[in-house]
Amino acid sequence: MTTKDIPRFEPEVWQRLLKFFSANVPVKRGEGILAAVSGGPDSVCLLHFLSQLSRRMGFRLAVCHVNHGLRGACADADEQFVRELCLREKIPFTCAGVKVTERAARHGLSVEHAARQLRYGALCKAAKKHGCRFIAFGHHLDDHVETVLLNLLRGTNPQGLCGIPVKRPMGSKYPGAGLVRPLLCITRMEVMAYVKKHGLKYRTDETNDSERYTRNWVRKTLLPLLEKKQPRFREHLLQLSGRLEAELRGGRVRIKSND
Repeated sequence: MTTKDIPRFEPEVWQRLLKFFSANVPVKRGEGILAAVSGGPDSVCLLHFLSQLSRRMGFRLAVCHVNHGLRGACADADEQFVRELCLREKIPFTCAGVKVTERAARHGLSVEHAARQLRYGALCKAAKKHGCRFIAFGHHLDDHVETVLLNLLRGTNPQGLCGIPVKRPMGSKYPGAGLVRPLLCITRMEVMAYVKKHGLKYRTDETNDSERYTRNWVRKTLLPLLEKKQPRFREHLLQLSGRLEAELRGGRVRIKSND
């Protein structure tokens, strides 16, 4: 497949996306990919990219939207937006409603942790329903950098400093399936350029501006401060996590079992 097969964007970015997808998502003709779509720009970009590839590579595409029930009418509007988007594009759609606050209270978890647990469980069920081998998320390079910093702040073992994995097995609850992140080779700025170039509509989550959540504080306050002192900080952090991941793969870094 070449960039000529895809609606024109930036050739260099397209080439990077295609190469990254080919290297990390060994999907075969007739197999399925479930896209986790919240309605935000990252997941809308992911859906558009996978939709283009599915038509040319012959894999099946389905969508799951998880309504966490935390934002009232805004969450319901997000759900309706994704539902209508899939209806227009004739993509099989599943919506999963989960009770985050109830789980958080029952198990003594943070809202973020409870939401993550329920979200992954719902996506696994949807993947089984649609017969999908892969579950795709719209995380990008900026998410990767933020995750490394978050793990460092919270305390972590060497694996946590590798950031977000490009792919991994979904575990015993869904054996044989894999989680993949096809956009992990591009930045947030490139995602927004993609969305603008293709005229894609998306939803905005107002909680993304609240520094009540640590990730938002890292993105909006900590990273800009670090980059003010070292403009290449993101680049250096990505290099560090890449080297550490290579060392871990080669067995040259030992991880203590009690970490």
